[in-house]
Amino acid sequence: MIIRTATASVQVDSLEPAVARVKELATRLGGYVGSSGIVTGKNELRQAAIEVKIPAARFDEVLSGLAPIGKLESVNVSAEDVGEEFVDVSARMDNARRLEQRLIGLLATRTGKLKDVLDVERELARVREEIDRYEGRLRYLKAHTAMSTLSVTVHEPVPVVGEAGHSVMGESFRQAWRNFVVLLSWVVQSLGVIIPLGFVAGLVWVVTRRWRPSAGSGQRAA
Repeated sequence: MIIRTATASVQVDSLEPAVARVKELATRLGGYVGSSGIVTGKNELRQAAIEVKIPAARFDEVLSGLAPIGKLESVNVSAEDVGEEFVDVSARMDNARRLEQRLIGLLATRTGKLKDVLDVERELARVREEIDRYEGRLRYLKAHTAMSTLSVTVHEPVPVVGEAGHSVMGESFRQAWRNFVVLLSWVVQSLGVIIPLGFVAGLVWVVTRRWRPSAGSGQRAA
């Protein structure tokens, strides 16, 4: 007894028709859609997630049926052998049923104290609870070995540049404007240093020119 599951990613030109084709493929092979969801919001990558249940005997057919829908990007298949667990749980349930019958017979012929009767009833309730758990597990194993699960992600092509919904030219103009603002900010910051330095240099130049002629006149008088 094998439980097989798979995940697949398919790139398509148009989302809605591809989703319809995946659902139609599942129905045609005797399966059904377990769950589905579509993301088509503004600035979002248009994609859909679909989980389908397929008869185990037609598992390979559904995988090969994805190729005509679009570009098959990835397929991952996992298999779990649950045959040993199925046999073990079946044996445990058979033993629990035999114990249940013995307790029922003991309860029917019990003529002792009330406490002893209540103890048998509590044990019978516990055994029946175990039987319910075993039956539930066996139903789960049978259902998942009979029907395989395939989770398909269908999406439209990813934009070449930027996020979904953003144009290439628009992003280029925005980046150019940001660069211009950064350059202008740098120039303004530089002026805060250049202007004071220029003022100091000009003052030094004026003082130097006034001092040199005075010094020259003093030397000629001597």
